[in-house]
Amino acid sequence: MNIRSLTRGDGVVIGAAVLLLIASFLDIYSIDGAPDNYAIPNAWESGPVLMGVVLAGIIGAALIVVARGLPQVPKVAGLDLGPFGIAFTVFAAWSALANIFDPAGGANNIGPNAGDSGADAGTGLILALIATLALAGAAVATPLVPALKGPLLPAPKPAAPQPYGGQPQGGYGYPGAGAPQPGQPYGGQPQPGQPGQPFGTQPQPQQAQAPQAQPSGGEFSPFWFAVPVPRPLFAEDGSPTPIAELAPGTWYLAVEQRGPSLVAQTQDGRRGVLQDTSGIQRG
Repeated sequence: MNIRSLTRGDGVVIGAAVLLLIASFLDIYSIDGAPDNYAIPNAWESGPVLMGVVLAGIIGAALIVVARGLPQVPKVAGLDLGPFGIAFTVFAAWSALANIFDPAGGANNIGPNAGDSGADAGTGLILALIATLALAGAAVATPLVPALKGPLLPAPKPAAPQPYGGQPQGGYGYPGAGAPQPGQPYGGQPQPGQPGQPFGTQPQPQQAQAPQAQPSGGEFSPFWFAVPVPRPLFAEDGSPTPIAELAPGTWYLAVEQRGPSLVAQTQDGRRGVLQDTSGIQRG
């Protein structure tokens, strides 16, 4: 799971789910004149509140975050997990609102004072309503509001250029990985005492070679790049279903150009077509 693919809206969803979990441990009723030792239940001691509000909201948040973080989203009954998660969060907010209006449920219709159970909504129910409203609002608004669609974590900057004689660091997924040139010592640092150079003198850096011109045929040179926001990667056969999602903060290798699109390779070796190349950062 790539956390860099999460958006700001997903951050709001996670924060609201944490707030909902905290609210579940607080009193769901407020009873005037109740003695100090009177045991008022919390959400974990009320089946309807636990199942309809707390667990529904937390499960919905988990489905939304998992669907965003996985490169290949699982499907349930032909639908992605994301829509299921949104539906759970809306249901949780609806249930929390119902419990605020009638915290005692059917108990207020029992006894000589029917219609007044003496129980009002407690701190737990009020905080749960706020959390589920924020949860459902963020889940519904994230695909629609550009500010919420932005990445939750900023993309790391490319590695700074190595000083003369330094050995490039890296591996797959980072630009600049390489090996010493033939005839050059490891690290690229000339050693004192070489033929034609007195011992103890400072070696002079070699003049930088002029960049070589691109072949006249317009040949493509592979390069590393990063995307500013999550972008889908489609199959090379033109299938409309994405095979992966490129996440901000990760370097990918562009191996071919097809008109305005790029053929990119992921860390696990999969290749696909990146149709939206706007704003990409070259390494």
